[in-house]
Amino acid sequence: MTPWNRVATSMDVDGRPMRITNPDRVLWPASRTRKRDLIEYYLAVAPVLLPHIAGRGLTLGRWPEGVDMAGWLQAECRGRPGWMRAQPTTTRAGGRFEYCVVDDRPGLAWLANLGTIELHPFLATVDHPAEPSWLVFDLDPGPPASIVDCCRIALDLRGVLAAAGLEAYPKTSGMLGLHLFVPLAPRQTFEATKAFARALAAELAGRHPDVTDRMTRAARPGKVYVDWVQNDASRSTVAVYSPRAAPVPWVSTPVTWDEVEAAKRDEDGRRLRFGFRDVLDRIDTLGDLFGPVLGAGGSIPAATDIGRSA
Repeated sequence: MTPWNRVATSMDVDGRPMRITNPDRVLWPASRTRKRDLIEYYLAVAPVLLPHIAGRGLTLGRWPEGVDMAGWLQAECRGRPGWMRAQPTTTRAGGRFEYCVVDDRPGLAWLANLGTIELHPFLATVDHPAEPSWLVFDLDPGPPASIVDCCRIALDLRGVLAAAGLEAYPKTSGMLGLHLFVPLAPRQTFEATKAFARALAAELAGRHPDVTDRMTRAARPGKVYVDWVQNDASRSTVAVYSPRAAPVPWVSTPVTWDEVEAAKRDEDGRRLRFGFRDVLDRIDTLGDLFGPVLGAGGSIPAATDIGRSA
């Protein structure tokens, strides 16, 4: 355990010296969770988190003064240490900047010291930026719809994907909804995955009156929005095992399909909320439930085949 100092402390992370500032700063006032708690969580969860973000550019969700204060999503990897990789990117307007690429525990500690609560990796790696590793569906409930409604839609979506030869793995968003990740075979394209996701979302919206595939906020109250737009090369989705800037430190956590079914059956979404200790205990017991998404997956069928798959 690190001998924390209230103002600043030095620590060694796998041979890299680091200066941690204000380790007792409270990032989640409702639970009195401090920056040092965030750093310790990230270092503890690193063995299962890092394989899901390594080699990928990251959008950083930063709340350096805590979740009750202003936060932002940051693209530019400003002030990165010389040992941290970065992904150079050119904007449509011709500007250039770099995304952080975190491959190790020192990188996690450095980001956490900046007040980086959320990690949002891209669907493609730095080495193969035109090939998505995963197909993603973000099921986002518009109140009074809830995560229980997301569970019902997720189970239907799982069946549609299975009929198309694709296997889906669920995780909580750490906020209100669910994410489904589908591992893909090499050489898939964003054009194909986005078209497929859009067609499938439209199919679900046609079958369920409480589902929408429309991005507009006005269409979402009381419905589950099937966010297919996440399957764009420019979009990043919160990483599995990443904390969220919620009122208390919930974590985006992989779950089993049995847990999704039980939450739907019992109409109890509380069983799908997990904090730091919950996540680490689950890893000790269950291992990395999201490990299979790192393996080779299926190929995207033509979007015109959606009706036949459903």
